[in-house]
Amino acid sequence: MTVQTPASLPAAASLRGRRMVVIGAGSRTGRLLAMTASAAGAELILAGPDARKLEWTAGEVTGPARVVPVDLSDEDSIAKLAAETGELDHLVSTAAMPANGPVAELELAAVRRAFDAKVVGPLLLAKHLAGRVRDGGSFTFFSGVAAWRPSPGRAVMATTNGALAFLVEALAVELAPIRVNAVSPGIVDSGSWDAMGGDKETFLRGVAERNPARRVGTSDDLVQAVLFAVANPFVTGTVLHVDGGGRLS
Repeated sequence: MTVQTPASLPAAASLRGRRMVVIGAGSRTGRLLAMTASAAGAELILAGPDARKLEWTAGEVTGPARVVPVDLSDEDSIAKLAAETGELDHLVSTAAMPANGPVAELELAAVRRAFDAKVVGPLLLAKHLAGRVRDGGSFTFFSGVAAWRPSPGRAVMATTNGALAFLVEALAVELAPIRVNAVSPGIVDSGSWDAMGGDKETFLRGVAERNPARRVGTSDDLVQAVLFAVANPFVTGTVLHVDGGGRLS
């Protein structure tokens, strides 16, 4: 897997000396975010379900980082993450557990995992970590374009991403002055489509031709959006659509 190098982003300057929790730090986008934040001087808590991938990310960053495995379907696991994190400045969760397929074929366990990653887990993260957030802190979660552009076989994805978009508004009000936002990716070449094999390039080319931006996204596009949400003190309760206009096409 190719890992992008961290970009030099003005928004990252606000991270020096800050403690950031990155949930999903084993994914390509989570790893790039961790690398960029670390290069900007942040202290990292790298969280997610796969300790091996988290350790890999920890070996890639330049600054201090601790690995804390977490299961967003398990409240005790989230409480442990909060205890091991202590005080923090920012939390970013890229977590997703898609449950795709026709409604008639959906398995309840998969549906529940999808809601745990996108809705229940973020609620529990707010429950256990909000009281530990320092002044100027924030939560940033990942929604997705499917909520605004549903398609057959993506009912659960559309619903969980849409629920998260409304959740960030509710949390922004209840947890104020902690800021709560979401980033909503469109079709991004972040590894999710690699299983398509030789069909991947044809698929991505077709998406790019339809998108108003005439391209697909990259992990760096998402990291820039996250850092904007983290750094801008006047942005809260907002979904940042990083989809090249895909929800409009």
